[in-house]
This record gives sequence, structure tokens and C-alpha cells, in this order.
Amino acid sequence: MRKPVVAGNWKMYKTVAEARHLVSEMVPGLQPIKGVEKVLCPPFTALLAVSALLEGTDIGIGAQNMYWESSGAFTGEVSPLMVAELCQYVILGHSERRVHFGETDSTVNKKVLTALGMGLKPIVCVGETLDENETGMTKEVVSRQIISGLADISLQVDDSKTVDLIIAYEPVWAIGTGRAATSAGANGVIADVIRPALGTLFGERIAQIVRVLYGGSVKADNAADFFSQPDIDGALVGGASLKVSEFIQITQSAAE
Repeated sequence: MRKPVVAGNWKMYKTVAEARHLVSEMVPGLQPIKGVEKVLCPPFTALLAVSALLEGTDIGIGAQNMYWESSGAFTGEVSPLMVAELCQYVILGHSERRVHFGETDSTVNKKVLTALGMGLKPIVCVGETLDENETGMTKEVVSRQIISGLADISLQVDDSKTVDLIIAYEPVWAIGTGRAATSAGANGVIADVIRPALGTLFGERIAQIVRVLYGGSVKADNAADFFSQPDIDGALVGGASLKVSEFIQITQSAAE
């Protein structure tokens, strides 16, 4: 039985003051929800403030990106050492990073290797564009992103029967568009493409242990439908994670 994960990706929203306000309103509703791994991923500037507010709770904190080198002359980048001081999780390979900032399967792979070496739990995003979906390339694209992005990685199952890697299937055409994939369609990609690709790399046992989330226009009114699918283990939530009641309802749906 895979423990569900609900992670909120705040993207480039919320000043430090706004982040404090959002967290202070959100924590009382999230805290009572059990049986779900809860994660908030604010912008870098708000990580310290949010981390302080989450201390003593069961809510984790994650960064939205990081560089793969521990230190160096890389102006504007954030080191994994810096991330690991404040976070337990890090989002890697998000489609917005791939589209706007030139991330590739190769750079994602470097970041995943480094994150795992730092004791971070990477949430690795994969997904096809609308053109790729409509031309029947979903399997080819998503399999490549898994096989190349996770090359040379070693995973160990811990005492709680989990691994430190989380995958988020985010069809690019569903992110921020209001156009979510169908729950059955998303489950099909995870069951028929993502888990077999994980099996190729790590073996069938680990392929069935890795949590795979769905992301892409997840809202309170469609979350339960996604979570009812056997291979969807939670959600990476974008816009709805900035709305207190929406994110709490989504998390509650995962618990149920």
C-alpha cells in the first residue's frame, strides 16, 4: 500500500509576507489530516520563513529546483547544500523548467543523482506536450524521460517500504490550462508507461513501490476522481495549492 503524497507547487507566487500568511491559514486545516505525506514548495525566498512555520508539524517543505554542483561560480543558482538545510524534498524537471530554461533529461539526471546523495527526496516531473500526445508519442516521450532522467540511480527500500524517489506525471497540455487529463487516461500512462520504465531500471518490486503523482489542473472537485485510480498516488498541485480551502480539500481527498 503506497502512502499518498500531496505536494503544493507555489511556482513564482507569494512574497515572504504573503507566504507566511498563507501557511498560517493552511496549517490548522492540514495538520489533522493523517495518512498523507503533505509537502509545501514555496519560492526560494520564502523557504526559510515557511520552514520556521512548519517546524513541529508533519508537513514537509520542498524547493522547486536546485543546481547539481555543491558550490562554485554559478551566479543565480542555488546549491543542493542550501536546499538540504531547509528542505526534505525538491521538485526537479518540471515542464516549465524544461520549456523556459532549457532543462534536459541529462541535466535532470544530474540533479536527481545529487539530490539523492544529499538525502533529499526528488519529485521528478515527466510528461508530454499536446502535439506529442495527439501524434501518439506519449509512451516514447515519457519512457525516455524516465529512462534517461533516472539513469545510473540506485534506490533502496527503507523500513517503511518506501523509496526516496517520487515521480509526478504532468502532461504539459494540462498544466495551468484548466484542462485536466481524464483520471483513467492518467492512470493508464502511469500503469502502462511509467511503471514499466521504472521496472526496466530498478526491477518490478521497486516499480510498484515508487509513488507516482498526477499533476495538471488538479482541483478540489476532480481530485477524488484521480485518487480513486489504483496507480495514482497523490498529486503535485499548482494553482489550487495557493488557495487554502482548495488545497486542504485535495489533501483530505487523498486521505480518504
